[in-house]
Amino acid sequence: MAKKVVLNCEKCGSRNYTFPAKEGSTVRLELKKFCSHCNEHTVHKQTL
Repeated sequence: MAKKVVLNCEKCGSRNYTFPAKEGSTVRLELKKFCSHCNEHTVHKQTL
């Protein structure tokens, strides 16, 4: 079973996106995505 990475919005903290995790990756994912709660494009960072 593949692990999933959850991204949360830096502005409001809502968890909006999931991505499949890459094995052996130690870098935390950080993307600029659209947040439906803020209604704008914000930085989304990987949660633990």
